[in-house]
Amino acid sequence: MRNEMRSSKWMFALLAMTMTSAAQQPAPAPLNLQRISSTQPSVSVQPQTSLAPPATMDQAVDRVILREKELVKFLAPRTPLVETYLQNLIQDPQLGPVPQNDRYFLGRMDLSDSIDRNDYLGSSKGKLSEKTESMEKRLLGGFTSKFKLQYQPLGFSWMIFADRNDFDRQHYNFHFARREFVGDIRCLVFDITPKKDAGHGRFLGRIWVEDQGFNIVRLNGTYSHPTRNNYYFHMDSWRLNLVPEYWLPAYIYSEEGDFTAGAKNTIAFKAQTRMWGYNLKTTTPNDELTNIRIDSVKDDTPTAQDATPLAAERNWQQQAVDNVNERLERAGLLAPEGDVDKILQTVVNNIEITNNIELPRPVRTRVLITSPLETFSVGNTIIVSRGLIDVLPDEGSLAMVLAHELAHIVLGHNLGSQYAFNDRMLFSDDATYHNLGFKHIPEEEAAADKKAIEMLKASPYAQKMESAGLFIKALQARAPQLNALLQAHLGNNISDNGTVTRMAQLANSAPALDWNKMDQIAALPLGSRVKLNAWDDKVEIVKAQPVAITSARDKMPFEVTPFYPRLTRLNATSIQSASSSPASTETGVPNN
Repeated sequence: MRNEMRSSKWMFALLAMTMTSAAQQPAPAPLNLQRISSTQPSVSVQPQTSLAPPATMDQAVDRVILREKELVKFLAPRTPLVETYLQNLIQDPQLGPVPQNDRYFLGRMDLSDSIDRNDYLGSSKGKLSEKTESMEKRLLGGFTSKFKLQYQPLGFSWMIFADRNDFDRQHYNFHFARREFVGDIRCLVFDITPKKDAGHGRFLGRIWVEDQGFNIVRLNGTYSHPTRNNYYFHMDSWRLNLVPEYWLPAYIYSEEGDFTAGAKNTIAFKAQTRMWGYNLKTTTPNDELTNIRIDSVKDDTPTAQDATPLAAERNWQQQAVDNVNERLERAGLLAPEGDVDKILQTVVNNIEITNNIELPRPVRTRVLITSPLETFSVGNTIIVSRGLIDVLPDEGSLAMVLAHELAHIVLGHNLGSQYAFNDRMLFSDDATYHNLGFKHIPEEEAAADKKAIEMLKASPYAQKMESAGLFIKALQARAPQLNALLQAHLGNNISDNGTVTRMAQLANSAPALDWNKMDQIAALPLGSRVKLNAWDDKVEIVKAQPVAITSARDKMPFEVTPFYPRLTRLNATSIQSASSSPASTETGVPNN
């Protein structure tokens, strides 16, 4: 293991998540890690009909309508997960609009006949107040029956289409606006307006259409004719080319509120919606038992004997770990093993090595795909949520998060052995949070904090604990407004009633929190670190250039921000060809 530490030094130059210069928004250090697989996803799709390039703008519009109908058919049998995190806003004189409170929704979409969902969280978290419930019904429910939608907490997800059922010339006017590059993709831009008497809830806004397959890649706008019982909010919806021929809905950003002088806001919020798990394998009652896979392994040890009681206990714990990891991954909540795990694993290894920790089984790390900030350990596996990795400002803060869970493992606070019984894994995906849980008692949490601080002092991150403590202070400053973001659904909460309890001692040695100090980056906005592939659920570190910070408002710790992914085609050759072609050699579509 010591040799592993020496050989991993070069990795730190590539993997370290360090603070950028004083005048820049931090971004992950450049990573020279190759993707786990460079091959295209395997997916059975019907090839597009061989059609000549459109010669007129009317023909281009017809192609767009046709491709949208084909996308609806392609998505009909799929049940992706959808997550919406919303922050209601209030004006701060110094920082501008900041979170006042927040809400979180998670479920699985059913795209077969309309747009519906099964909620993962259920109603066990408590009833909404009458005022909040009324607001959400206006925001997320009461939609026109033409969309076959009723009030759902995940109503944001219906914005994946401009109009699922009636996107055609009979209901909409299409006006060509211009050509525009979005990332690597050359697009035709159309303004869309509903025709007179088209009905309520029709899309009103702009679409971007890629110029090869004529698929919609972005929608931006709202829905027409709100009524007393229908509140249609604005959205910016993005699609990614993750499978051949199709651009799949992946992100939706929503925002309402006017904070100019004299404006009165009845509703002011920002929300991020993410979709993933399009390629999740669904199970049926007949094959549930076959999904608990136990690989046969031949023991070639010359003196192989029956397991001792201690060995049997460890094998039992490992079986539980394998069952839980497999079940979470099958439910679409745990990302497949990949490059982000390697970064987490490097930090864990260095804490172990410098503390001379020898464990009977190696510690592994995995990424929970969801946004709420939480960590937990199952046997010898540490699981950290994507949202928590997103907001961590540097490597020292990451070490703090991982050290707490490593301490539980070192102290023998093993949880989850009951899940070695395979029958405990036989539940529906939307019941995952009701059937799994990995919460420690308060005494174990306190012991893990104490042990983690001890290990960090002896680790390579000992000189980086001021930034970790500063993260705790920033989290404490926002905790009362971020109850949903800090609500752990599988592990222990980081805070309790608005007070941060996890590793709180580190805040004592941290510098004073100063929002106006440009070089003090205590925490990052959501989405800063990790990028999620909506088709296969793989995660990777965002590769982005730092952006200069010019005011305290640019920091946005723990806040929701718009999406702006760089659009590329799945085929790298097509990307290069499209990017190098001059604008004058378009696909034959005229300027008007």
